[in-house]
Amino acid sequence: GAVILAGSISAGLGDEKLEVWDFSITKSVFGMLLILSMMVWVFGRIASDYKKNPGKAPKGIANAVEPLILFIRDEIAKPSIGAKAEKFTPFLLTVFFFIFLCNLLGLVPFLGGFNITGTIGVTLVLAAMVFILTTVNGKKHYWIHIAWPPGVPLPIKFILVPIEMASVFMKPIVLMIRLTANMSAGHIVILAFSSLIFIFSQGGEAVAAGTGVGIFSTLFMIFMYFLELLVAFLQAFVFTLLAAIYFGEATQEPAHH
Repeated sequence: GAVILAGSISAGLGDEKLEVWDFSITKSVFGMLLILSMMVWVFGRIASDYKKNPGKAPKGIANAVEPLILFIRDEIAKPSIGAKAEKFTPFLLTVFFFIFLCNLLGLVPFLGGFNITGTIGVTLVLAAMVFILTTVNGKKHYWIHIAWPPGVPLPIKFILVPIEMASVFMKPIVLMIRLTANMSAGHIVILAFSSLIFIFSQGGEAVAAGTGVGIFSTLFMIFMYFLELLVAFLQAFVFTLLAAIYFGEATQEPAHH
């Protein structure tokens, strides 16, 4: 039988109705579990190596991952958040590596075409976590500048305040849509050019056209795969950077002039 996973299915049995909760493990859920298990194993080993060899240069997988960890901490968290960067760095590292590895998994051929971060439910949860952390950690000055901006004429406040309040919810929505759309777009383009091979190869008189389109589509798909490798990193970087900027806006003290 199928493994039961999410949703609700109602089936009529005579005069009675049987309600079953569907908890089937979908492809995206399986991919997320695989990535999360990999992250726990990899970062568990890295932490263990650092504890066993304090003050020494990392080796093996720790040496390969350390530049990315330092990049997130020194180039994203500290410049964007400031003094409270250490508080949010674990979350930013987790989000970055989760998105990056999920994106890379979707580019591995012959595995069923995972598109985890192209699933709106996944990006919704990631954006919701950013929204909750920003809201919970927002300082007094942050909310004052949103609810009643100082130094702004009263008539302008009636226009500016609704815009600022809407931006609180629009920021995570933009995070969600940007990641979903960008990761889905590359997969759609690759699928479209793959389909062209079969469309133009139908019929005996279309052999030449099918061959030409097939060669062009194959070369273009190879190019797209290399481009998607860059996009996989960039989208993880952009999501992490914007999250850090939102945290910084909510927690940093205002500059005094």
